[in-house]
Amino acid sequence: MSVLGVGPRTVTPHLRKGMMESSSGISLARAEAFLRLFAILVLVLTACLLGFDTQTKLLFSTIKKTATFRDLGALQVVVYVDSVAAGYNLLQLGRGFISAKLKGKLINVSYVTLPWVCFLLDQAAVYTVFSANTAALQASIIAVTGESSLQWMKVCNRYTRFCIQVGGALLSGYLASLLMVLLSSLSAFSLFRLYSPKQFLLLKPT
Repeated sequence: MSVLGVGPRTVTPHLRKGMMESSSGISLARAEAFLRLFAILVLVLTACLLGFDTQTKLLFSTIKKTATFRDLGALQVVVYVDSVAAGYNLLQLGRGFISAKLKGKLINVSYVTLPWVCFLLDQAAVYTVFSANTAALQASIIAVTGESSLQWMKVCNRYTRFCIQVGGALLSGYLASLLMVLLSSLSAFSLFRLYSPKQFLLLKPT
């Protein structure tokens, strides 16, 4: 019994569980924000490495040829896809910031709709970025080795610096894909923790 005559406050199991879930949600939001910010930086780096990569060589002693990412369609796709993916993650980062600031002040029509939307969009984004990067890698390998059956000459023996920078950009692109896989995993966790572990797709009571 305290001096004021009020007994010690009892923390019920239900209250303790709510406090733990709230703390877990804050940690999850911080981890997501950090990963999205890191993914944005890596995606922008990838797009810039490809977009500003140029090298001019003198061919056959008379012809000047400048190699850019526009010479290979797959590299153009990576630049555009990574730029859009960076913009998407920036929007998601802003959405998380606004949600944290206005928590409890907005009318939430369905608390499970937004996690589903984020989960599906994150899945689509990571698959698109990974596919674009892999297609560019396959096309770049042909630029390195050539293809005699199709009469495609090697390019990287002439544009060495250009190809090295493309290789660095593709490594950066795969790092961005890995970060987005982690983000997709966080989105999946944020979504499916709303459902009961005992019955399929049964929401937990709020």
